[in-house]
Amino acid sequence: MRRLLAVLCLCLTSTAQAAFTEVIIRKPLTPAAAPAVTTVRPAAAVDKILVVKSERRLQLLSRGEPLKTYRISLGKQPKGAKLREGDKRTPEGFYWIDWRKNSSRYNLAMHVSYPNVADAARAKQEGVPPGGMIMIHGTPIDEQYPEWYFHTLDWTEGCIAMRNADMREVWSLVKDGTMVEIRP
Repeated sequence: MRRLLAVLCLCLTSTAQAAFTEVIIRKPLTPAAAPAVTTVRPAAAVDKILVVKSERRLQLLSRGEPLKTYRISLGKQPKGAKLREGDKRTPEGFYWIDWRKNSSRYNLAMHVSYPNVADAARAKQEGVPPGGMIMIHGTPIDEQYPEWYFHTLDWTEGCIAMRNADMREVWSLVKDGTMVEIRP
């Protein structure tokens, strides 16, 4: 009976999350974001960040059309969705950029709104902390390890990392509130 109740609750939270996401996805764009050219446009045009973990790729999208693609690094355990705090995995699902900061350690950093409702429910059911502080950020500036050293490694604790020049460009093009979809 408990399992049936847990499955029912998980289904309801997943449905609630999906319904919330649908409303946001279908939100009409402003006329300034409507042009459908495939070059990089002002920040208002970027309405979604798509991360494909298996391809180590981050794309900026506008109305479903890719604007720019970047090479990324992931957590030290790149396969599978984040299950709990400290598992060194990058989450999978739908999130938002909810705040940003200049990071003394990783240059620029934008926070991803992990955990979402489904992530939090799963962690609670399993009795583990879900974790947090998942960021899209640059690479450290370190005399011992130059930036190119990090570029092809999965080295983070679960974050999404990119070269500093790429991070500066993404920072300027993406607004807080932008959707982030992370796929396996």
